[in-house]
Amino acid sequence: MPACSLDLPRTVDSATSSVSMPPPPPVQTKVQVLNIAQHTAEFVDLGMELDDDDMVLPEEYAYPCYGIPSEETKDAIRQCTRLESIITDPVYERKSMQAMINLVQKGFFQEGSKVLYAHLGGAPAINGYRYTFRNG
Repeated sequence: MPACSLDLPRTVDSATSSVSMPPPPPVQTKVQVLNIAQHTAEFVDLGMELDDDDMVLPEEYAYPCYGIPSEETKDAIRQCTRLESIITDPVYERKSMQAMINLVQKGFFQEGSKVLYAHLGGAPAINGYRYTFRNG
């Protein structure tokens, strides 16, 4: 994932007085997501074990840089909100929602597949982007 333009090890958001660290490398992200998926599979009694081969982490959706939503990302946020009433943030969830929408549109998932989208939070971050989404 591209680094922020200042390429700092961390940044401070003056609007919320919060400190944000740069994103973890894709390998670490994949391990974390697999762990979440395995626990979710156990919780919903999926009936099968998930392993590394079951994980797909398409890195091509992590642009233009960390914390900066692309036009496609903004469209995905709006579409998800309008169609499903799900609010996603422009930093983390937006990437996965943009990927999910695009992968469905491209026919990545076999017809009839059951796909679980796990929203992991982050909606409060939308406030930091209120100007971007001031008109919806």
